[in-house]
Amino acid sequence: MRSPILDREEYIEQAYFFRIYRERLQENVPSQEILQSIQEEILATTRLPMAIDFLRTEILHSGRISDAMQRLPHYFAPFQTFVIQRAEDDESRFEQFVALKILESEATYRARNPTPSGMFVYQFECIARNRLGYAEGLRAIAMDPLYSDDWTRWIMRLSNDLGGKELSEIVYLASQHFHNRRATRSTQKTVESEVNTTPAPAMLFGDQEGRIAKANIGRDPLFFFAALQRQLDYPAVPRSQRANDNEKLPAVLEARLNKLEQRLKIIEMESKGGIDLKQFYRNPDRSDVS
Repeated sequence: MRSPILDREEYIEQAYFFRIYRERLQENVPSQEILQSIQEEILATTRLPMAIDFLRTEILHSGRISDAMQRLPHYFAPFQTFVIQRAEDDESRFEQFVALKILESEATYRARNPTPSGMFVYQFECIARNRLGYAEGLRAIAMDPLYSDDWTRWIMRLSNDLGGKELSEIVYLASQHFHNRRATRSTQKTVESEVNTTPAPAMLFGDQEGRIAKANIGRDPLFFFAALQRQLDYPAVPRSQRANDNEKLPAVLEARLNKLEQRLKIIEMESKGGIDLKQFYRNPDRSDVS
């Protein structure tokens, strides 16, 4: 059974909840304390305080909030639960901080009149970038309350279609731009056998999405996502900071590496015939400048 679409104020409070929960986890505050304190901050006219109370009770028993979210399908969307499940998986390398940031951005987008196409691209990119698993991920996406039955059927077929086509081509075939070009070709041809025998896919994406998808066929899918974000203001997917942090060395370690590099240069100079000390001599032709 598909869960209902919540009121706008619910998604606004959800975005706040996911953000504060992530920030306080980064400060090493225990989850139980975070849930207890944030419950008092959430707007009381929403249903989120009751959901947080259930999360806090469940985390005391199982240590996972995804179990509680799964038992609240009428409030949390399947994709939200799926993302947290992947973050809490013991064998997963998916960071919980990134998962909470993803849900924060998703709830923010839900609060500002989202489109099914924009939501799908965001959710699909989250799965692709973080390698969360296409089969289970697409099933969770398909059950989102924002999608119609046509969207659900199309998403469920993606697992098979992606094996032979790339995403940009599949989006193009399901866009208004493809249907417009198809209709134009049919009026220009006297023989319409091809048009009549080949059923047209469901028209789920707009003309602009179709044009961008067609331009990105054969290119890196990340370019396709980035173009949609630039041109149509689709939400950007948060990325892990782990790689960037690993590139920066601590100051002490960097200083030691610099010293080792200098010593290696001296050894190389000695092996080539000694060190030329003239470069360190004071030039007698040069007068002192007071």
